[in-house]
Amino acid sequence: MTAPVHTPILTAELLEHLQLGPGARCIDATIDGGGHTAAMLERIAPEGEVLGIDRDAELLDRVRRVLNAAVEAGRLHLCAGDFRQLAQIAGAHQFAAVQAVIFDLGLSSYHFDLSGRGFSFQREEPLDMRFNPAEAGSESAADILDTHSAAELEAIFRRLGEERFSGRIARAVVAERRRASLRTTTQLLNLITAALPASVRWRAARSAARIFQALRISVNTELDAVAEALPQALSLLAPGGRLAVLSFHSLEDRLVKQFFVAERQTGRVRILTKKPVRPTEAEIAANPRAASAKLRVCERVVGPV
Repeated sequence: MTAPVHTPILTAELLEHLQLGPGARCIDATIDGGGHTAAMLERIAPEGEVLGIDRDAELLDRVRRVLNAAVEAGRLHLCAGDFRQLAQIAGAHQFAAVQAVIFDLGLSSYHFDLSGRGFSFQREEPLDMRFNPAEAGSESAADILDTHSAAELEAIFRRLGEERFSGRIARAVVAERRRASLRTTTQLLNLITAALPASVRWRAARSAARIFQALRISVNTELDAVAEALPQALSLLAPGGRLAVLSFHSLEDRLVKQFFVAERQTGRVRILTKKPVRPTEAEIAANPRAASAKLRVCERVVGPV
């Protein structure tokens, strides 16, 4: 494989805010397809290094092939792991007092288009949605749909998907699984469509997108992971180092904003983005998946974290 498996978003704006120089050491806590990492490696050449982390070992193997030259040169260090263990992973690779830590919380194009794990309702796939299917004790999306009560499912769909018809869809899931478990994306899409009022079924894809998003966030406990990782990221920065987070969901963005504000109040950071940076109309036209992206950046000031 020689082509990227993910189109990076807001890359120019990210580099502008990170202000990286030659020789910098950085951590990409969600390397995805390697697009942001490739841009950072170019900016910090010839000797700068990046530690790239991802939960998905398959995706990491693809990145290793794409950026093999940097790996062979010892400038890119790849690690399969959960960014909940960011401080531990960084310590094991001797990445501390770094100039930048970045998070791209969006779903990789690889997961949508190539993984075969049911992240998209646009093709027939198993309802898995796990970033790391080998993770011990992890529940797939099908497991959640098969075991959670109607009230629990409604709460997931409403909070994480902001779906207006969460209750109707949750009750339909419970009624359907009495006959047969939901195991494929097509089964779930058809159920969502049928559960909606007849007057809005023409826009069932919107509700389906929200339900699929909610299931993915729940399966991978994404909000909890972000809340655990942000303090670790800040602790790894050198004074003047910068933490950048690219989010695509209002709850994620709220977590990031609240963390930055709380840390500013302690005097540990300076917020560099008074408002989140958004993609240009041109970038959205070229990559519609960029539409909901928000970038926030803060800088660690001198002092303990």
